[in-house]
Amino acid sequence: MNITVAIDGPAGAGKSTVAKRLARSLGLVYVDTGSMYRALTLGCVKKGFDPSSEVERTASLAPTFDIKLTPDGKVFL
Repeated sequence: MNITVAIDGPAGAGKSTVAKRLARSLGLVYVDTGSMYRALTLGCVKKGFDPSSEVERTASLAPTFDIKLTPDGKVFL
């Protein structure tokens, strides 16, 4: 069974702290989506284009990036 948990709330509310603890206690991988978006942006910039002005191109290239997630929530491009 696959488990997905999404936590939403305002900045500084403790979402990351709670999410990391919950992931650890359930044996799940913590994914920081903000870090994933920043990695995608970096990949686009390295390919020489502005992802905010070329949304369709960004969406089409997103699956081609090799983004690695570590169990502690780090994201690598």
